[in-house]
Amino acid sequence: MDLPISPFSKQQLLPQEETLEILKQKGELFIGLPKENQHQEKRICLTPDAVNAITANGHRILIESGAGEGANFTDVEYTNAGAEITKDTKKVFSCPLLLKVEPPTLAEIEMLNPQATIISALQIKIQEKRYFEALAKKRITAIAFEYIRDEDGKYPAVRSLSEIAGISSVLIASELMAVTNEGKGLMFGNISGVPPVEVVIIGAGTVGEFAARSAIGLGANIKVFDNSITKLRNIQTNLNQTIYTSTIQPKNLLKALKRCDVAIGATRGKDRSPVVVSSTMVEHMKKGAVIIDVSIDMGGCFETSEVTCHNKPTVEKFGVVHYGVPNIPSRYPKTASVSISNIFTPYLLKLGEDGGIENSLRFDKGLRNGLYLYHGILTNKSVGEWFDLQYSDINFLIF
Repeated sequence: MDLPISPFSKQQLLPQEETLEILKQKGELFIGLPKENQHQEKRICLTPDAVNAITANGHRILIESGAGEGANFTDVEYTNAGAEITKDTKKVFSCPLLLKVEPPTLAEIEMLNPQATIISALQIKIQEKRYFEALAKKRITAIAFEYIRDEDGKYPAVRSLSEIAGISSVLIASELMAVTNEGKGLMFGNISGVPPVEVVIIGAGTVGEFAARSAIGLGANIKVFDNSITKLRNIQTNLNQTIYTSTIQPKNLLKALKRCDVAIGATRGKDRSPVVVSSTMVEHMKKGAVIIDVSIDMGGCFETSEVTCHNKPTVEKFGVVHYGVPNIPSRYPKTASVSISNIFTPYLLKLGEDGGIENSLRFDKGLRNGLYLYHGILTNKSVGEWFDLQYSDINFLIF
């Protein structure tokens, strides 16, 4: 007996998920990596190992000559990894997909091809309205890597750089206390019979946790302050030991600051860091004590902090040394570059597998979270409200 002929085609009978998979076609990416030209920015988005992994998957990478020098990666290493090297900056900026650490300047936006895609930091606090208008005019698709979320809903780029900043804060304090750097000659390290260095950490987030981890590893006594009991509980759990924790009560904080040798500020606020330590509190600190204000990029949590640079990183107020360099990870550009590269590489390989940025944005909610311009249309609510610009919901544009 003949079976009845189905009124549906084989294509129509496929489950929805399978149809989506069929629509995805692997695409070849052409990625440009220009040399960072912002002051003291030495990081690069991809290491030679990452370039090797990406080019081995059939993608092209064009790197501006000398782009990796600041992080101690040579042009030869990149060439051996399969990249193409050019001295022509415009050629790099004309690539369909551009990777940068710092956001592009207005002059660099001029060199971009219309409809190009750029992945970089956004640094909303230092941007101007005309930056977004210039990108929109060229119908650019722009993704801020600090807003990309992973499968756990966390921000991998922010966490990674916060880990580096936290560890660095303790290493910098250790250097500044050496007498060769005009410090008071105290050393981190649990030397028998010598009282340990006292460290106060304000903020129990990622920066605070990694600062605490490093300080404990160097034999210091630490006190951690934060107004979130959950964060204080988490830091105890993550460090796997009992440490002094307290909510930020002025009386307790002042008592700890009077005794400490190092104070590390690692608080975050919505628009700027809350000022937790007043100048009066700083006046009561020991002469020669060191303040490392990691929150300085968001205004700082010490009232006496001011922005400094790597060439002249410290200022002295009330006999207390203040370190206020906003871009601490760029002090260790090789480590920071490897860290950023580890985050970028899986995303770039996924972009290729998905058949380009359009499909990846459709399927990857975390990547979509980092998007702030889609073909020149602003899609980020915070940016829209901050700069009084019209914005649209990406979900209406992409599906």
